[in-house]
Amino acid sequence: MTNAPSSPLRLMGAPGSPYTRKMVATLRYRRIAHAILWGGFRNPYPGYPEPKVKLLPTFYFPTPEGGLEAVTDSTPITRRLEREHGGRSVLPVDPVLNFLNYLIEDYGDEWMTKAMFHYRWAHKADAENAGPLLIFWSMPQMDTEAAVAASQAISKRQIDRLYVVGSNDITGPTIEASFERFVTLFDRLIETQGYCLGQRPSSADFALYGQLTQLTQVEPTSMAAANAISRRVRAWVDRVEDLSGVEPEDGHWLSREAAREALAPLLAEIGRVYVPFLLANAAAVKEGRESFTTEIDGRPWSQPTFPYQAKCLSWIRQEFAALSDDDRTIAADILNRSGCQGLLA
Repeated sequence: MTNAPSSPLRLMGAPGSPYTRKMVATLRYRRIAHAILWGGFRNPYPGYPEPKVKLLPTFYFPTPEGGLEAVTDSTPITRRLEREHGGRSVLPVDPVLNFLNYLIEDYGDEWMTKAMFHYRWAHKADAENAGPLLIFWSMPQMDTEAAVAASQAISKRQIDRLYVVGSNDITGPTIEASFERFVTLFDRLIETQGYCLGQRPSSADFALYGQLTQLTQVEPTSMAAANAISRRVRAWVDRVEDLSGVEPEDGHWLSREAAREALAPLLAEIGRVYVPFLLANAAAVKEGRESFTTEIDGRPWSQPTFPYQAKCLSWIRQEFAALSDDDRTIAADILNRSGCQGLLA
């Protein structure tokens, strides 16, 4: 039992957490009443339960017994919100489009975050910028001397963990080239239709937006790279922060025929970098290896295995398997044309 209030829906997060930004923007767009507890696990709020895995954002869903349940992981939370709150859906009705949305959302959450983490900690200027922000985002009243020490400690910890996401001197150029290609192709996508899957935002948009809040607004190096390519993308990020005034219509989703053409460049990028990573990582996890080496975009890639991202591949395949026979045929053709066919093995 807890003495914390259960209404409106509450979540704890931080401005420097791309997944917090993803979910806050989703809640705003869907006009779901919510209250944000800015902070983190360094300074937890009294009366709120801890999640099994300490991740941001942490949602506090009311339980039938009158208490609160701490829940993390943005993708299933997005689907839970769809079940519990009607209207203004971020999931396309068309099954093929919905599957493609799931895949792009996963790419945003799991591949684009490599760019976010890399840019934040692999470059000296970015790390010096991020360290103090991470402290003050959580505890703005910490005195300066203590904040300096805390900033140095958290910066060292995160820099020492770059290897976990696969960022190193060899893979850095692959990560940065992929990010710059993404900004280029996303600029064209926005110009053509406004959002990933049409004239209304989907959960894929909010996943990409979450990472881009850091890459285009916080990290100096990636911000400069993105601005050199497209001010449109930066402006899009600023707008997606609050889309509560958008009035979506069913006809604003792309048709599956239009999606085949419109999404081809983005899906090709996913097939170029994210799919080979997923396959190599999943194989290593299955074989019980602690690390793996593969080739991504013509360059060597080495990193520790990541069991969660092996689950991501499994979940993508489950989403595909849940399609009807006819829809699977269409979705498979789209993936085959984009170099994503390895997802279907």
